[in-house]
Amino acid sequence: MKKLQGAHLSKPIIPDLLMTPSDQGDVDLDVDFAADRGNWTGKLDFLLSCIGYCVGLGNVWRFPYRAYTNGGGAFLVPYFLMLAICGIPLFFLELSLGQFSSLGPLAVWKISPLFKGAGAAMLLIVGLVAIYYNMIIAYVLFYLFASLTSNLPWEHCGNWWNTDLCLEHRGSKDGNGALPLNLTSTVSPSEEYWSRYVLHIQGSRGIGSPGQIRWNLCLCLLLAWVIVFLCILKGVKSSGKVVYFTATFPYLILLMLLVRGVTLPGAWKGIQFYLTPQFHHLLSSKVWIEAALQIFYSLGVGFGGLLTFASYNTFHQNIYRDTFIVTLGNAITSILAGFAIFSVLGYMSQELGVPVDQVAKAGPGLAFVVYPQAMTMLPLSPFWSFLFFFMLLTLGLDSQFAFLETIVTAVTDEFPYYLRPKKAVFSGLICVAMYLMGLVLTTDGGMYWLVLLDDYSASFGLMVVVITTCLAVTRVYGIQRFCRDIHMMLGFKPGLYFRACWLFLSPATLLALLVYSIVKYQPSEYGSYRFPAWAELLGILMGLLSCLMIPAGMLVAVLREEGSLWERLQQASRPALDWGPSLEENRTGMYVATLAGSQSPKPLMVHMRKYGGITSFENTAIEVDREIAEEEESMM
Repeated sequence: MKKLQGAHLSKPIIPDLLMTPSDQGDVDLDVDFAADRGNWTGKLDFLLSCIGYCVGLGNVWRFPYRAYTNGGGAFLVPYFLMLAICGIPLFFLELSLGQFSSLGPLAVWKISPLFKGAGAAMLLIVGLVAIYYNMIIAYVLFYLFASLTSNLPWEHCGNWWNTDLCLEHRGSKDGNGALPLNLTSTVSPSEEYWSRYVLHIQGSRGIGSPGQIRWNLCLCLLLAWVIVFLCILKGVKSSGKVVYFTATFPYLILLMLLVRGVTLPGAWKGIQFYLTPQFHHLLSSKVWIEAALQIFYSLGVGFGGLLTFASYNTFHQNIYRDTFIVTLGNAITSILAGFAIFSVLGYMSQELGVPVDQVAKAGPGLAFVVYPQAMTMLPLSPFWSFLFFFMLLTLGLDSQFAFLETIVTAVTDEFPYYLRPKKAVFSGLICVAMYLMGLVLTTDGGMYWLVLLDDYSASFGLMVVVITTCLAVTRVYGIQRFCRDIHMMLGFKPGLYFRACWLFLSPATLLALLVYSIVKYQPSEYGSYRFPAWAELLGILMGLLSCLMIPAGMLVAVLREEGSLWERLQQASRPALDWGPSLEENRTGMYVATLAGSQSPKPLMVHMRKYGGITSFENTAIEVDREIAEEEESMM
């Protein structure tokens, strides 16, 4: 709250329940509680943080593989269509919620306390994802350090971790090029280095007996958490500066890898395989589902990161423009990454004398087996390997910053007067707790647990959360009211495109995705290992727990109200008394009555006496007030 000024204004009598700390006589009025929460320190902090959050590991190891298995260049048709239907509208909705309220994923449900369980579900999902995501960063650090050598350790067989099946997959050149190799019964050195040395998976009999802790991985995980903690130590004031490097430098490395890749012999074979349109694939529902899933997960909608970042914006930040910059930039980055990856895979295909589809893989196998193997075939292989894993490190850290900032912001917004002054200590405790919970991932069988977390922590539960959020904002809070809030904040109302997506297209698409994922359910697996029934049940319960938080939150909200069940539901679904912009000067129209001490229903003249003349946004406020008055008259 700002220091009170204007002694000529009469001091109102405020009911105790509506009094804020600044209304109490015994507190220091010089404390600026809104500023105490923190804001971005520069104009680009927010934009770069969003870009870093959305552009992650999935752009490198998931999109290229999905593109070539689902029609190549034809995949771009459903991809951009799903971006328009789901990606852009949901992205803008989440940013709008955060910026309008300046609140995190829990406190933002003052908009409708009945659905606060959706915020708790977000925190559970993002907490589980953060635990295993940092383990992937630990693997990247392991390979980064292993690249600091004259010869890459996964280049040759003959090491203690290699078996008799190990074969150096290098084509024997003759005058006609590479001779085909029979790779079916052999294993590459890079694959054995990954599975037998890095993971040491042979020391585990399965997910139920993970074996011993791998101390080198344990230390890499510790380093990953230390890096994350130091970067979020001062909240967005520190992470907002780090992203100037971590969000931009990957593009420089990606460009270097792209230039190097396309100049390799055989590169065109990989690029042609990656992009050749196969339009008959568009007749398959699987392709459309894959496109929607790729958009849904790559933009990070529903994790609370976007909402958290937007909550540190100034009230009139142009998030409409930022939405298109980030979403389209993310899509273009994915396509460019595909060129960089498949140009190298084409080179591998020519060197080994095998089809491209025999060297292409998705997921961690691409990052830690296939691409490292490709690096051994290049001159100055340690240099290119170091660049590749440094790019993965910076890509991963951005997303991890967002996950941790989401958790810390959400909890501190719930208990601001206790936790905000000790935010650094609280962040440290969160990092320590998650490091300890992630130690099981550093064991011999840690990869089994990582796969289980990856398959279930953010699967159907995340879709349920996003569908609930969309319906709560547009149906319960009201699409007209939400558009009016955006009008007050940005100076214009969202058009028909956004309203249609929020009301019908986006929820319907997500519901179809949810049904499809349930109908086409497949048990988790890692290579030839099949997970036992109890592990599958544990994974399903993990996903269900986030879903169950929504009805549990509804029950708590209803029990806090009084009256009949219907009256309780109505009261719990209405916005809280203090819902609205966090700063007094941004509250106009209906939101003035929710300010402790406000007596006038039209505060604009008070605002003018206090702050000066009318700005363009205050003209908008007058227009919004007029619309509200007209609506009230029409209802009478």
